[in-house]
Amino acid sequence: MGPSARLMLDFFIIMNEIIMRLVRLIMWYAPVGIVFLIIGKILGLQDLAGTAAGLGLYMLTVISGLFLHLFVTLMGIYFLVCRKNPFVYFKGLFQAFFMALGTASSSATLPITFKCLEETLGIDARVTRFVLPIGATVNMDGTALYEAVACIFIAQINEITLSIGQLITISITATLAAIGAASVPSAGLVTMVLVLTSVGLPVNDITLILAVDWMLDRIRTSINVMGDAYGAGVVAHLCRKQLVNPARRLTSVCIAQDLPDHLRKDDANTDADSDCDGDVRPIELEEHARKADA
Repeated sequence: MGPSARLMLDFFIIMNEIIMRLVRLIMWYAPVGIVFLIIGKILGLQDLAGTAAGLGLYMLTVISGLFLHLFVTLMGIYFLVCRKNPFVYFKGLFQAFFMALGTASSSATLPITFKCLEETLGIDARVTRFVLPIGATVNMDGTALYEAVACIFIAQINEITLSIGQLITISITATLAAIGAASVPSAGLVTMVLVLTSVGLPVNDITLILAVDWMLDRIRTSINVMGDAYGAGVVAHLCRKQLVNPARRLTSVCIAQDLPDHLRKDDANTDADSDCDGDVRPIELEEHARKADA
């Protein structure tokens, strides 16, 4: 398109550079703004000691719930479906777990998660390349748990009693909001506004939990990554027959009916996972095919 296309290209390059500089500027000054938000909230508190104790219990509740979800729910599902030791599987995910703990981002941890699953645990790459990117985008189980507990905490410090219907609404809304949360640090704080609004809780109290969110964000991100990894393990187990090496599956096709009788397996040695009744020994089938080609 000539010079006009080059003009548009230069325009978008310059706009991208301007936006990136603005983002870097905001990132440098954001901590200062957060400090003043927290100070303003603290100065408005009537019972500082009681609020601090409540924040401590809130952190303990969130951390306990997250690790309970990991060691009971995720590992329990993996054991029931795969019938394998979930702790051995978790051992292979140590590097991804601590990477998520350090970066607080599921997307930034993806390359390490791929490495742990494919190289350390031997999960098929077709499974990991499908499950993990989707999981990093929509599977935010740790974030959903965190948002639900945070909303209940905000209701308690405002002395608001939640009904059963409101608790159910919080659970459903937190799950849906977590699906829409970005896989970047502190994304749960943005979607928490939706959860608080759904039950009429004050949104401005989010600033109260900003002081401890930096640590909880890293832990819940680690749980999100573990959820993706255990999900990939379950999918790989359920699809194990479909994921068999194609070269090996060719030995089970029914063209074995055309082979000499001495190349067929005995009934006692027939593979239970065979796709047809006339299975053969792989090595002998390859030799037979080479002779036929010659």
